[in-house]
Amino acid sequence: MEEDIDDYILSHIDAEGDLLAQLDHDTHLRILNPRMCSGHLQGRMLKMFVRMIRPRRILEIGTFTGYSALCLAEGLDDGGEVHTVEIDDELEDFIRSHVSASPFADRIHIHIGDAASVVPTIDGDFDLAFIDADKREYCEHYSLVFPRVRAGGFIIADNTLWDGKVVNLGGNKLDAQTAGILRFNDMIASDSRVEKVILPVRDGLTIIHKK
Repeated sequence: MEEDIDDYILSHIDAEGDLLAQLDHDTHLRILNPRMCSGHLQGRMLKMFVRMIRPRRILEIGTFTGYSALCLAEGLDDGGEVHTVEIDDELEDFIRSHVSASPFADRIHIHIGDAASVVPTIDGDFDLAFIDADKREYCEHYSLVFPRVRAGGFIIADNTLWDGKVVNLGGNKLDAQTAGILRFNDMIASDSRVEKVILPVRDGLTIIHKK
């Protein structure tokens, strides 16, 4: 039933386009852990969020192969920009080769390195931040980007339901990734500086509004 619903949704939303479909295919063919790619539904959601929020500057922590960055850039008005940070330098050539083929390539600034070192070197504030990197460091990533997001801006965090492990540990030992997500979710829930909601889409998306 769940797979049928997914297929129905994908057949009734905007197409992802040839470039994104090729990127998704290449990611699954050539890159380890391809499920980390945002994919069709989440990609269209990210674009729609950008259409709704209308940010001028976006900060992304965790580029992976560039799918989400391309979707964020696609939703921007002319003159908008995405700064995306990826720690794995072995992905750089793959990312740049696919981003360069996009009509939105000039909106995307790719930074390779540890976010803790890279983000302080990027000038200016942001209207929207998207966190989709190492789950063990979500709390640190949030603390890093929060002061850089303007009042009234948004932070979106991916994978905050973590395959249901946040409620269904099944008696298994708590792994570091799940522990990181649990810490993050608890931190956001208690942060009075923001409004927040978790969307049960794919692996969970938390939408955070900075008051």
